[in-house]
Parts: sequence; structure tokens; C-alpha cells
Amino acid sequence: MRLSTVILPVRPWRSGGRDEWLRAEQLGFHTAYTYDHLSWRTFRDGPWYGAVPTLTAAAAATERLRLGTLVTSPNFRHPVTLAKDLISLDDVSDGRITLGIGAGGTGFDATALGQEAWTPRERADRFAEFVPLLDRLLTEGSVTHEGAFYSAVEARNIPGCVQRPRLPFAIAATGPRGLKLAARYGQAWVTTGDPKLFETGTPEQSLEAIGGQIDKLAKACAETGRNVAELDKILLTGFTPDRGRPLESLDAFVDFAGKHIELGFTEIVVHAPIPDSDFAADQAVFERIATEAPAQLGG
Repeated sequence: MRLSTVILPVRPWRSGGRDEWLRAEQLGFHTAYTYDHLSWRTFRDGPWYGAVPTLTAAAAATERLRLGTLVTSPNFRHPVTLAKDLISLDDVSDGRITLGIGAGGTGFDATALGQEAWTPRERADRFAEFVPLLDRLLTEGSVTHEGAFYSAVEARNIPGCVQRPRLPFAIAATGPRGLKLAARYGQAWVTTGDPKLFETGTPEQSLEAIGGQIDKLAKACAETGRNVAELDKILLTGFTPDRGRPLESLDAFVDFAGKHIELGFTEIVVHAPIPDSDFAADQAVFERIATEAPAQLGG
């Protein structure tokens, strides 16, 4: 079992930002991720820094910690420019980058470039083209592609990724088309649970729903001739009916994580505390979880 964290890009690098990434490495987290948004929810009117520059700085400041996005989406990214950034990040980090990637949503990113927010079908259509093209861009030296949404003309990506054949994809998906992409292109699968249960559901209902998601992932893998056990399964916490309760104590987290590990999860991700926000938590408890929970959970 791997324990990882998400560091939201809300602190200036010289005023606590750098220290937070260094502390994540010192605490022994497997990976430290950040969100890839232009702005996000209640943080919209405050500081919010770009994911790629933040991860580049974190890669230069750390030595062992894996780094990544959780998640990048097509909302404001293009596969050609994203691939160049990812290859550069993989080089700076010496092969420590994971790309968490999803279809995107209807938040502020969806309209920031002046377009109308895409429907769920439009997001799925774009994602279905985005992921295979990005896979090619990260594994082939020159790519030409003319698609319905994205084009590339002799796009050069030499020398490619440090990680071979490319850096890993952690694909966030719950619908059938997204799960098929995870089965075919993913090295990991990501979920936050069932959003319909967040407000009024129970932890027990959430576990049942997430178990159903894993069953659908297994079916998608079987249809592509792949063993579902080959994919890491990542739970990004904070969006199930449990909300922040797992971070209230070490015992509460071990109980929460243990139930999800029984479902098949191989990585649990917790948010680094941010005071006066939805991710407020006791820093001392967070650090105890980081240092003591993996041994209790068999990590």
C-alpha cells in the first residue's frame, strides 16, 4: 500500500511552497501530486499557481519523491504542448513524474479560454482522442495526426521520456468510455468515489459504489485482454461521504484506508492541510498518518 499526498498550488514558492514539497519527501510519501487547474472552487479568488512550473520547481528541490498531476484534463490543455512539458518534467525529475489525467468537468477551467462548457458526451469524445494522441507523442519521435479535435504536424519529441516507453498515466474515470481508456493506456486508475453520494450518502454506500467501479474496471480490462491486477488503483480522498473525518486521527485513517485496501486499492492520497478551507486538518495528525499509517496498513 502506498500513501501519497496532494499539495494544492496556493502558497508562493518562497513563502512556504517549497517547504511543503520538501516536507512531503521527508515524511516518506510515495508521491506528491498537485491539481492542474487555472483556478478551483473556493480558491478561485486567492493565489493559485500553475501545475507545470510548480512541479518543475518541486522536481529540482526534491530527490526521491515521485511527483504528478491529479489530474490534468483537456479543458485547457493540448496534447502537443502538454507532451513537450511532460518530457521536460520527466527529464528535470530524472524519471519521477506520473501524469494523472481525466476528462475534465464544468468548473472554471471549462470556460476560461472563451468556449462554452462541453457536455459530458463532448468531454468523453475529446478525452477519447486526447489520451491516444498523447500516448503517441510521448513514445514516438515524430507524430502527425489529424483528428476531430486535435492535430499534430510532424510534432517532434526527442529524446522522449526518461521513463520508458513513457511516463505512467493514472487515468481518472468512472464511465464506460473512460474505463476503456484506463484499461488500454493506463498504468493506474484513479477515482474520488461516487459524487452522487457526497452530500447525502453514507460511507457504506460509498464503499459499495466504489466496489462497483472496480468491477467495471475489471470488465473493461478483460475486454481489452488485460489483467486488472496490472493497474494500480488510486483513491483520492476528501470527496466521499467520509469527507475529512479520516484525517481526524491516526486510528480513523487506518480504519478508512483499510476498508478501501480490501476493495483492491494500492494507493491512498490525502490532501496536505490548508487552514480555513475544506482541507483544514491538524498538521500533527497529518504527519502521524504519513509516518505511522503505512506500517499499520502493510505498506
